[in-house]
Amino acid sequence: MNQQSQSGAGAPALNTAVDGLFLAVYDELRRIAHRHLQHEPTGHTLTTTDLVHQAYLTLSEQTRAQWSSRAHFMSVAATAMRRILIDHARSRLSAKHGGDMKRIPLETAAPTVAQPPDLLVALDEALVRLRTLDARQAQVVECRFFGGMTEDETAEALGIAVRTTRRDWVKARSWLFRELYADAGEPT
Repeated sequence: MNQQSQSGAGAPALNTAVDGLFLAVYDELRRIAHRHLQHEPTGHTLTTTDLVHQAYLTLSEQTRAQWSSRAHFMSVAATAMRRILIDHARSRLSAKHGGDMKRIPLETAAPTVAQPPDLLVALDEALVRLRTLDARQAQVVECRFFGGMTEDETAEALGIAVRTTRRDWVKARSWLFRELYADAGEPT
């Protein structure tokens, strides 16, 4: 893979393939990051630019990654942003609340609703459990919820049919809702 060095002493070598893809989708990545961050509580320390640039750093460290399409790259970038937000939320929770997390139903996690750190952590933990049961459904959730991708874009990124994407999205949302709702101690 071609590597290009930044100027400056000790600057890391950057992957030119990532650089090119990143520049081509920078505005869209900013839109996704902004959508996630605009509903964060007042005093959130990450900015849209911070989130996009941290995702870039994560992606540039992947020396063996090969993206089959723009949609595939966006899916991987959305996953990187999700992990950054989850790590940020976990660090805020441990500092503020001693790590005591509570479960919140999935419908309160809609992108149009504020996403408190404990909700993001609970959703991430449920998503990890879903991945052990059905990895593709977990990927669909990452693309749709965290990446803001349409059904068509998700299908393209994952190399599956749109109907399969739709079916996985419905099943995954239902499963995540049950997981988050049951963990909150509320009757089903």
